[in-house]
Amino acid sequence: MKKILIISAILSVLALTGCKDFLVQEPVTSQSSEQLLSDYTGLNNAVAGAYSPLASTSWYGATYFTLDADTRAGIAAWPKLSDFQSGRMATGFTLNYNDNSTSGLWSFGYYIISAANNVIDQLDAIGETLINSNVSQQDLDNLRAECLFLRALSHFDLLRIYSRNDQPELGVPVILHTDHTSTEQPARNTVREVYDQIEKDLFQADSLMAEGYSRSGVADANAVANKYVIKALAARVYLYDATFTKGLGENAAAKYQAAADYATEVIESGKYKMWTAEEYPSVWHNDVGSGEIIFEVYGKASNGYDGYWEAACHMTNPNGYADICASPFIYDSYEDGDVRGTKGVRQGVGPNDDGSMFVTDPDGASGDYWTMKYPGKGDGNVTGTPDVNNCPIIRLSEMYLIRAEAIVNGATSTSTADADLNTIRSNRGASSEEASEQAIWNEYKLEFCFEGQFWFTTARLATTNHSWAVIEYNADEVVRRNNHSILDASSIYWALPLSRSEMDVNKNLVQMPGYER
Repeated sequence: MKKILIISAILSVLALTGCKDFLVQEPVTSQSSEQLLSDYTGLNNAVAGAYSPLASTSWYGATYFTLDADTRAGIAAWPKLSDFQSGRMATGFTLNYNDNSTSGLWSFGYYIISAANNVIDQLDAIGETLINSNVSQQDLDNLRAECLFLRALSHFDLLRIYSRNDQPELGVPVILHTDHTSTEQPARNTVREVYDQIEKDLFQADSLMAEGYSRSGVADANAVANKYVIKALAARVYLYDATFTKGLGENAAAKYQAAADYATEVIESGKYKMWTAEEYPSVWHNDVGSGEIIFEVYGKASNGYDGYWEAACHMTNPNGYADICASPFIYDSYEDGDVRGTKGVRQGVGPNDDGSMFVTDPDGASGDYWTMKYPGKGDGNVTGTPDVNNCPIIRLSEMYLIRAEAIVNGATSTSTADADLNTIRSNRGASSEEASEQAIWNEYKLEFCFEGQFWFTTARLATTNHSWAVIEYNADEVVRRNNHSILDASSIYWALPLSRSEMDVNKNLVQMPGYER
């Protein structure tokens, strides 16, 4: 395999972190094995540190995979009053994406890939010499499995942002080794090649990781990989791959079956529990994940990657910047009795006691509503502000929707698509529905608003001949969105442009159609 460095991506992250230590000490992803990765402790610390960039506002902290995605999806709205408009999330509302506005995830994604590759290569080189009375082969395998998971997650998220199903030649570069002396410039791999590598990494991670393994010394066990986190990501990946494969006119039966099987393993593991309608409003400010949370980003103000005032809990809170309020598109979508659509008045900095999931500003002057999925969890470092919040990445309810969609597309299971869809709806106080691809797609909107899932689900379906998978904007937002009233399969926005900085450095990259200069 080629050893490649994506130059501007790594340099951009070093610049974005602003960490003074980088001035006197080489960063984790470029230190030699003699400096850092020469023993188990160094390798273990390197893997632990590789999770931190997930909290960046360019990733799950706020931007591409949560709030920015939901601005594009029409779930988020621009507040009516200027008091709640700092302009920090304007790109998603105006659909003003260009090659100067989307570098963040590219940089952080390949940064984590580089960190994972360094550990994997070092395990290959010196792993056998590390085994002793305190370090077993299984200990090393667990580290390798975590790195494979992080590499798979990063490649997958890069693919979801910068590629689309109807442009199968334009995936993202697959980087399996990182050589900081190399001048090679990687071209895009095909979408098929990227999926194949992600699935290979997840299969190997699942086979290597011990059944009961959980990284020690972490505040939130649900913010690091375990065997069922790997399986849950695999379920999601196989569903996306199945849609892509079906869109090419190829037989996707094995992909749908794999998605259903992995989802079933997670559902039947007994590790996770659906939140009831009574529990649902009160779980979003928890310090650590429980119940439905399979994998999340742990919010901590002391994490150098945390967005602080630009993180989700400030952007969705009228006591913070408040740029992201809820559109009637989402809060008018819930039927009476569905706990996910309850409304109230903001009572303070933290979560409301009245169980409301959408709240207006305390004096009700704006007429807008904000989500209560990021109410702040009371981090002691920032008491008196909306502080910080965890960000859910994979929840149990998604496993039911994945399995339901796979069953609709021919997968076999001891469950039924109707049962899986209505497991979610019955636990939210909503009426039963008959499962179909369109009904399942709509449930992503209801269940995962302000978690980013609806946008990526719509992108997956819209670009594979699902004519009903569109985004429609309210009339009062059309002008702001450059006169777009609807995003259908023809929209360029299902994929975002590669950054100009990366394309200037790497002449082998091809820009997404519609964004060329």
